[in-house]
Amino acid sequence: MGWTARRIPDQNGRTAVVTGANSGLGYVTARELARRGARVVLGCRNRSRGERALERLLAEVPEAHAELRRLDLADLGSIREFAAGMPDKPLHLLVNNAGLMAIPHSLTADGFEMQFGVNHLGHFALTGLLTERLLAAGDARVVNVSSLVHVVSGIDPADLNSERGYRRWTAYGRSKTANLLFTLELARRTREHGMVVAAAHPGYASTELQTKGPRLRGDRTGERLMRAANSLVGSSAELGAAATLYAATSAEVGPGAFVGPRLLGLRGAPGAAWRAPWARDPAMARRLWEASEELTGVHYEALE
Repeated sequence: MGWTARRIPDQNGRTAVVTGANSGLGYVTARELARRGARVVLGCRNRSRGERALERLLAEVPEAHAELRRLDLADLGSIREFAAGMPDKPLHLLVNNAGLMAIPHSLTADGFEMQFGVNHLGHFALTGLLTERLLAAGDARVVNVSSLVHVVSGIDPADLNSERGYRRWTAYGRSKTANLLFTLELARRTREHGMVVAAAHPGYASTELQTKGPRLRGDRTGERLMRAANSLVGSSAELGAAATLYAATSAEVGPGAFVGPRLLGLRGAPGAAWRAPWARDPAMARRLWEASEELTGVHYEALE
């Protein structure tokens, strides 16, 4: 049968932050960690949706220790405010889950292309600002949620913000490759600190991620097609979140690992996932790291 969320070890005494926890994979990840005893912080951009998610979680897991904190990954000011508001205590798990897929061109509050800004730069900044708390835990984990769609494109260091021409699927693929390169370099830099940094992808899980892009474009036909594909092909959010939970809690997952569903990479129990050559290039990972520090102004001083 393979690994399932029922095999998550006891999480009592551990604190976890899950971004994008108001719905879909993020919600399931937060709920299952709380079910196993973790104190969970739901990082959500929309406060009202976050409040509804928290109410739902507490109804499903009455014994849960969970709280909501506003976090807009498209705004470095919000990210800094979120990190500053976290208690000065060890943080055992950071799940960088929030993301956007194939949306119309737009910019973050700081002028970054939105998909690259949210999916990569926002999480790069958040992780850097929380690194001291993660190191204080002694056995912390960071999980970056990527996608099989990283195979669409490697990154272009000279055009990280797609200023030479925007194609929504290429921009999404680049941002998901960036997640994997970030995982590679952060794993290298934290290995001696006992931290496990891994990446996961959900395969094809039926969530709001697929329909948001067409909805923002006003493409009703595209939105209907995505909903149909979700119902015909997609697995549930519960099954999709299994890879993230596996990466976040299993002793079988080591630094730099990339995990996802085993059945054609689309569904099934989690295991080792394939990544494109450009997503495992250590030199490119270092270049992206340096560029990300410059763009965000966040430097990982605790690792220097």
